[in-house]
Amino acid sequence: MFSGKLLSSKIANQHLNVLLLALFGIYTYRDLWTLLTFNRKPLDEAEGNVLWLKIASLAVAAIVIPATTPRRAYPPTIDDLTSEVNPEETASIISLLTHSYMDSFIFRLYRKSTPLTQDELPPLAKNDRSDVLMPDILTILDPTSKKPQYLFWGLLRAYRERVYKLIGLQLLQISLSFVAPIGIKQVLSYLEHGGDGAIIRPWVWVSWLFFGPFLKAIFSQLYTYIACRNRLQIEGIMNQLLLRHSLRIRIASGSLPDDEEKSKNFMGKLNNLAASDVAEVAGFAEFWIVFLCFPAELALFLWFLYEILQWSAFVGFGFMLLCVPLPGYISQLMRGTQFSKKQKTDARVQSVTEALSILRMAKLFGWEARLQSLIDTKRRDELTFMRKSNLYGLLNSHINLLIPMCTMMITYAFYALLIQEKPNSSPLVASVVFSSMAIFEMLRARMQNMANNIPTLISAKLALDRLDDFLRKTELLDTFCQHRITAPSDPCMIGFRNSRFKWSGPNNHIFELKVEGDITFHPNSINLIVGPTGSGKTSLLLALLGEMHFVPTGPDSYYNLPREGGISYAAQESWIQNDTIRNNILFGSRFDEERYNSVLDQCGLERDLSLFEAGDMTEVGENLTLSGGQKARVTLARAVYSSANTVLLDDPLSALDVHTAKWIVDKCLKGKLMQGRTVLIVTHNTALLSPLAQHVVGIALDGKIIQGTVADVIMNNTILAANLIESERGSLKTYSKSFGEEQPMQKEPHNSQGALVLAEEMEIGHVSWEAFKLYLNGLNKRPIVFFCGLVTMMLLNALNYSLQSWFLGYWSSQYDSQPASSVPVSWFLSVYAGLLLSSMSIYSFAFTLWTFGSIRASQIIHRSFINSIMTSTFRWLDTTPTSRIIIRATADIRSIDDSLAFGIWRLIEASVTMFVNLGSIMIFAPLFLLPGVTIAMLAVSFGQMYLSAQLPLRRLMSINKAPILGNFAAAVAGLVSIRAFGAEDMFLKESRMRIDAWLRPGLPSFNVNRWIGIRVDALAGIFTAALGAYLVYGDNGTSAANTGFSMTMAVGFTSLTLIWIRIYNATELEANSLERVRHYLVIEHEDEAHSERVVPPAYWPASGALQVEGLCARYSKDGPEVLHDLTFFVRSGEHIGIVGRTGSGKSSLTLALLRAIPTSGQVLYDGISTEKLNLDVLRSNITISPQVPELLSGTLRSNLDPFSEHDDSRLNDALRSAGLFALQSQGNQLHTQDTKLGLDSEIRGGGSSNLSVGQRQIIALARAIVRENKLIIFDEDHETDSKIQDTLRHELGNDVTLITVAHRLGTVMDYDRIMVLDEGRIIEFDSPKRLLEKEGGVFRGLVDESADRAKLYAMVN
Repeated sequence: MFSGKLLSSKIANQHLNVLLLALFGIYTYRDLWTLLTFNRKPLDEAEGNVLWLKIASLAVAAIVIPATTPRRAYPPTIDDLTSEVNPEETASIISLLTHSYMDSFIFRLYRKSTPLTQDELPPLAKNDRSDVLMPDILTILDPTSKKPQYLFWGLLRAYRERVYKLIGLQLLQISLSFVAPIGIKQVLSYLEHGGDGAIIRPWVWVSWLFFGPFLKAIFSQLYTYIACRNRLQIEGIMNQLLLRHSLRIRIASGSLPDDEEKSKNFMGKLNNLAASDVAEVAGFAEFWIVFLCFPAELALFLWFLYEILQWSAFVGFGFMLLCVPLPGYISQLMRGTQFSKKQKTDARVQSVTEALSILRMAKLFGWEARLQSLIDTKRRDELTFMRKSNLYGLLNSHINLLIPMCTMMITYAFYALLIQEKPNSSPLVASVVFSSMAIFEMLRARMQNMANNIPTLISAKLALDRLDDFLRKTELLDTFCQHRITAPSDPCMIGFRNSRFKWSGPNNHIFELKVEGDITFHPNSINLIVGPTGSGKTSLLLALLGEMHFVPTGPDSYYNLPREGGISYAAQESWIQNDTIRNNILFGSRFDEERYNSVLDQCGLERDLSLFEAGDMTEVGENLTLSGGQKARVTLARAVYSSANTVLLDDPLSALDVHTAKWIVDKCLKGKLMQGRTVLIVTHNTALLSPLAQHVVGIALDGKIIQGTVADVIMNNTILAANLIESERGSLKTYSKSFGEEQPMQKEPHNSQGALVLAEEMEIGHVSWEAFKLYLNGLNKRPIVFFCGLVTMMLLNALNYSLQSWFLGYWSSQYDSQPASSVPVSWFLSVYAGLLLSSMSIYSFAFTLWTFGSIRASQIIHRSFINSIMTSTFRWLDTTPTSRIIIRATADIRSIDDSLAFGIWRLIEASVTMFVNLGSIMIFAPLFLLPGVTIAMLAVSFGQMYLSAQLPLRRLMSINKAPILGNFAAAVAGLVSIRAFGAEDMFLKESRMRIDAWLRPGLPSFNVNRWIGIRVDALAGIFTAALGAYLVYGDNGTSAANTGFSMTMAVGFTSLTLIWIRIYNATELEANSLERVRHYLVIEHEDEAHSERVVPPAYWPASGALQVEGLCARYSKDGPEVLHDLTFFVRSGEHIGIVGRTGSGKSSLTLALLRAIPTSGQVLYDGISTEKLNLDVLRSNITISPQVPELLSGTLRSNLDPFSEHDDSRLNDALRSAGLFALQSQGNQLHTQDTKLGLDSEIRGGGSSNLSVGQRQIIALARAIVRENKLIIFDEDHETDSKIQDTLRHELGNDVTLITVAHRLGTVMDYDRIMVLDEGRIIEFDSPKRLLEKEGGVFRGLVDESADRAKLYAMVN
């Protein structure tokens, strides 16, 4: 009832307002209109003062009250009544049109001296919230629908109502743009004729100089208000669409169909799509309607010129039509160049992304220079096409400038030579010249604006095509491709029948999984999947999860994994989110304290959490906050905590020491939480897990699959049996309760809330001069000379341009003093053409100079940025999310390349032109110097308020953008785990929340632009109208020609005032990207400065001797020591094992030897102090093999020999020694000639796309062999341990020192000496035999407590 009354009241108010407005219109026609004329009187004049009182009252009732009354949503919802509402939703019409609802917010920020926070922003309007906005639009854009359409048409369909509004507003502001030229023509005509025959009073035409531009500004800002809102919404929607589609793609194939080259840059392309292309497509929303409406605008230009210059206007228009193919051809060239630049940008971003993913490994290998050189090469390729694109843009700009100028010359020539002589034709007087010149200037400005936006339009079109290709052509999982899969008779069974699985796309020749017959996993029990490295165990799980492409081999083919009871999954390569340990384990599940604590205990995490000050609230993620074993157990805990009926575990014990592995088996896999669940475990540790298994599936290298018990598997396949025995032999192990895996690399630096990753910094106030100086110094070796020369050329160009306008006025004034036939038209045309050509020549040279300078600056800044990241400390890398670095390498670098460079150029151009225009006005109207300066100062003060609001908003936008990309990157990295858990909706919801957080400062940021635009336009209109009134009514003796020139300059000056403010503000806002990049140039770097830095002799190191004296180390300069006064000596060729419990300092010691953490004391490597060596020299002469292997994308050859220092025979010998060829020769079905790895084999996605973990470990070992260093530090792995240990024992030279961080005692029992660490101190260091003879020794205690004590003693003896 209440809502119905409100609705009725609203309708009644609207009806009354319409009636009152109609009545006011009648009085306007009868009485107000007559006041504007010389010869009419009000029709209701007899009413006297009552008439004006009635009209005033009517104006208040019909216009003022409706325009100033706040709006209210009808009917109001509970949210409207109880929650804070965005001021925009309740603003009155006049407040909305002038954006006055932003006043209080802007003034508050102007006075604010502390950083802006998210809570201080206005809330999002209801229709801007993602949960309201996105569902319907995403349904329209869904590429998996039955009739997917091109992305642009989908967006057009989703925003069709707003598009209609934008077209109407664009046409309206086009019409209003002709009001000022009409006013100029009528004012000059009035002056030429001395007022004879005038009907409309001149002050009316003078007022048009204000109301025309001001009303145009109102509707122009309304247009931009809607377009910018569309832009932000579309960017958010496209980010969500991209994430949703990425959650459906078959990422392991990593490519578009039939496109080998693109597949190499797939991850780079994904990052570029999310960071850059989405923004470019969203920006497209602002410009395309301007191009769409240009024909209508052109028709109005032609009509107006015809009214002034008669049919000579058609001659000029015909010339313009003849020239149309030229800009079209240039645009086509630009499109090709932009397309090539996009590809080069993808390649660069791919290189940066991969470099960041392996940066720690690269730093330990001393490869930073090689990676930086690779990225720099990609950057040079990118900038080559950018330079070419800019020069095409210059050519396009000149053509679009030349066409209207030549059109004007031809039009004036025909008019002066052929038309003005005819009866009833006006000569080429000031009113004709300057009114038509205003139109030609509008045409020139429009075409130049379009020319400037053509690169943006082309870039947006290419981005649109790339997004559309990704959405429609990227390979999806079978689930989203309408592939029918035959269902088994029992829908609850888990297994396969007569199936074939492959990775589609260009990688389809790499691997194929074949299942002949039936494979059925037993429900409610533990099932093992066993087999040698590279046999396809992980692929079997992925096929079951639907990650591989299913190819039925017969009518009864099927695979089935019921999802009704839920699925949990622990990947072999642990996937950890940037979040707390607790949230990583819960993974969206409800928190059950009892279950949670049980999971922590059963997964052996309680002691690890005690190492952290914040416990399970410690933030972890993509960085090395956790060790490999800790990551594996957190991943396992996530799978166990889930209430899913089916649990898939991919080699969960591979990163664990044996004691921890036994704990997991005894406490977790045998525990209550796993009882009654169907568990599938891929493993190499059959000795430990086989007693638990009710069913075993064995996969041999020849592709044969056997199932049954462990005995059945061994009995039926000798090859598989040999591999399983090898696996068991390699698993000889035992640890005491005090002996475990290594501590995390960073355990102490968390704050009390557990946050390792610090909140992103945000500057206060204006962009610093240091940031601008960084750019200016990059322009040229002599930046001051460069800049002064550039400004001088721009000043000459501006003077030339003003001289052109004055010269046309001078030409027109000749018709006042002599007959038209006596005026030398050809001479005037020649001089004007000379001025035009000289202006273009100066401009071309200046722009070319700027192009080369800006590209030089871009290259230097990018090189400095990459170098800074490459030389950063491990500590800084641990506290900085990769997404922050990537957004600087993509969106911020793109802004520096394009927007900032173009913005500074336009700022110089506008500043010089405005100065020249003001000087020109002062020549003929010196009285207006003070008003001109006053207007400029007011505009600057508005600009200061604007910047005070805009800078913190843009900074907050930039900060809130990184989490969107971070969520996207995390989702792509964990696609298999996310899909296995069915957690897609959780990530999509998180994405929507982050998009809303980004929109919240984004919308006010664009609205602040509208606020400043309205106010500066009003100032500009007031100045122009006041100058017009002074020139008309003032007794100054100025001729019509000079009046026209002054008014033209005034219009130019005032419009440039707004443009200058906008450009200056936009440039400073874009410089925010420069500031963000610069901030990463002044981060903490590894110390290279040393007064006694030495260059070792060429033969160094001749041996692997290592002498350590008083070595202490800490993770940060102000952190506690983790190594305490270590002193030891290692002879050349010795094999040293390092053992110790969790947190004992094993990994810390290896990092300290490589100076990866701050150290004190002395380390001598072959007689030279490592402190006196450059880091690249030290690290390139020591090989460290990490537990988790990291590879580069490229060929296998480039991974083994990145600097091309060895021939193929040496590389093949290393692969043979590492055991790769022996591994591949064991099977003849799975590894055919096409599928065997060779030096030319492609490594994709760091090896994760097309290699198993075991294959990557072997390649990492081969790389260590190729380096031929005298010192090798080896962090032992588990999957291929026996093969690798054999290689280390027999393939290394006698003078090669080997230090192994051991996770299994059997690994190091035959070593020369063993070092036992505890709490960062050496407690024992001697040969295994002597340590076993030591009564009460720690090492002896470890061995004596082992279940394999006899075997370990036998190995020593």
